[in-house]
Amino acid sequence: MADANPPLTPARPPRLSLAEVAALARRAHAGQTDKAGRPYAEHLAAVAAGVRERGGSDEQIAAAWLHDAVEDEALSQEWLAGAALSEATKAMVLAVTKRAGEPVEEYTARILATPGALLIKESDLAHNADPARLAVLNAPTRERLTAKYAQVRALLGLT
Repeated sequence: MADANPPLTPARPPRLSLAEVAALARRAHAGQTDKAGRPYAEHLAAVAAGVRERGGSDEQIAAAWLHDAVEDEALSQEWLAGAALSEATKAMVLAVTKRAGEPVEEYTARILATPGALLIKESDLAHNADPARLAVLNAPTRERLTAKYAQVRALLGLT
């Protein structure tokens, strides 16, 4: 006879909604600005919108909101590990997180090896290389970043 009361499995906490992830990312980066002095949350929103426009999944959009959080130490890896996010989202965030001293070839290989991460980086690069954003930077910075973004795009096969 079957047990009338099957064992209960621990309930997983519900995953964060995209609105919750966006609000969390905005709070985590509050007070930060980009190289042009704009609120950093504008970049996060643009990358998330770019992922959405390119047909990205909710997991990819969540990762786009958080794509710089660990790298910028706005959130810790420990926080990410325990967050109410899918494992795929966590893997994408870690894939696009640059590590100190890491060669660009290793960084781009990790992105290419992680399902879904390339779309996030493609959107990030598109926003970073936006001519309107670059135009407000001084010439040496603009030239350095333009070359850097072109190298990363080439290594990712986005040329």
